[in-house]
Amino acid sequence: MRFIKIFAVIFFAMAVLACASPQDKAYKSQEAVNRERLELVEQYKSCMEKAGQDKEKQAGCEQYLKAADALK
Repeated sequence: MRFIKIFAVIFFAMAVLACASPQDKAYKSQEAVNRERLELVEQYKSCMEKAGQDKEKQAGCEQYLKAADALK
């Protein structure tokens, strides 16, 4: 009887953990994407500050903005 109770507790715990795992993975994945987007936006801002009024350099900075948009 004791073995059955232990087995039931372990089974229940594993079932609860298994259900939460895909959702946790999805949240972590989305968090990583959001971090990457923020990093790209920061790189874009930095690049634009360095470019100043130079249109060619500003055009080169657009790659960061496009990459950030692609991660939406």
